[in-house]
Amino acid sequence: MIHPAPRRAIIVVAAGSGTRLAAGAPKAFVGLGAHTILRHALDGVFHAPEAQVVVVAPADRVGEAETDARLAAGDRSDLVTVVAGGATRQQSVAAGLAALWGDVEVVLVHDAARALTPPEVFARVFAAVDETGWGIVPVLPVIDTIKRVDGPHITGGVDRAELAAAQTPQGFRRDILTQAYALADRDHTDDAAVVAQAGHQVGVVDGDAASFKITTPEDLARAEHLLRGAPGPVATDLPRIGLGTDVHAFGGDGELWLGGIAWPGEQALAGHSDGDAVAHAIVDALLGAAGLGDIGTHFGTSHPEYAGAHADVFLARTRALIGEAGWRVGNVSVQLQANRPRIGARRAEAETALSAALGGAPVTLSATTTDGLGFPGRGEGVQAIAVALIVPARF
Repeated sequence: MIHPAPRRAIIVVAAGSGTRLAAGAPKAFVGLGAHTILRHALDGVFHAPEAQVVVVAPADRVGEAETDARLAAGDRSDLVTVVAGGATRQQSVAAGLAALWGDVEVVLVHDAARALTPPEVFARVFAAVDETGWGIVPVLPVIDTIKRVDGPHITGGVDRAELAAAQTPQGFRRDILTQAYALADRDHTDDAAVVAQAGHQVGVVDGDAASFKITTPEDLARAEHLLRGAPGPVATDLPRIGLGTDVHAFGGDGELWLGGIAWPGEQALAGHSDGDAVAHAIVDALLGAAGLGDIGTHFGTSHPEYAGAHADVFLARTRALIGEAGWRVGNVSVQLQANRPRIGARRAEAETALSAALGGAPVTLSATTTDGLGFPGRGEGVQAIAVALIVPARF
């Protein structure tokens, strides 16, 4: 799907080394559950208001970042841009700014290390920038008692009512952030400081406790714990269900293929591939469950390599796609609505073929006529409806 050029953008900074995490890889590419830290961050980004998404990655990880971004984006992958970052965070943000499209007016900068940030935080920041024109930072109140210290000695207290813990995404008008970066003469700890130094006002909105920064092994363990019980797009321990449907008319060339098997003597179905509505409904159900778009995204007429392909090709590729996204097939149930062919005598054969193409996952196939109603009842074509269950790949 081609989306109109958005006026908003989100720069996801994923170029850090992750020294304190000590996991043997740049922080954003360390595993968190079934995915990387970056992938979890992008799941939140792509559930936020629609925007161009610029991922800034280490130069040697650009390909991995693009894979994560496109899997997270699904049918919004045309909004993804991936660029190489610099030696410092400010250099990386500057690289992201240089990749913004011309129509972008408001930009959020988000640290991939805040991987579990809920989508509503992005929405709050966007709304506040639109309303005020200021820079906007999500914050949490400081609840601990804060002391000033000098070596081993306490020298005084700090009024915590005046303090807040800053988070990301931090949002700005594009012109203000670009100007502030052009004027910056030293490194700052966040983008709000860059903008404030340039003389611009910065306001706050409520942050979220889930938006903590993964910096140490203890933070990573906390994130793992939250993933095991959290609702919404970060709930990777929960199964997902998808629904798919497909329709094809009779009138194709050659023999009929349906349910992954050939039906000699039956009229063929018309379609870009073999017209196997049963297999195609399963593909849509699986892709939908995994949030990876639909059959047209991956197998449509813009993919001539699938012209004439049969169910085993479609289903094996779909299984690979959801596997790359961290899922495996639990089971599939599909119903065929058609007057012909008569499924009963070959039901087990079709179920075996479909299951084999899905790596052995159970597939059940049922069939019904429509009592002469609609195009299936008139013998003009067939319709299939599939429901698929997928589960995290590590289970």
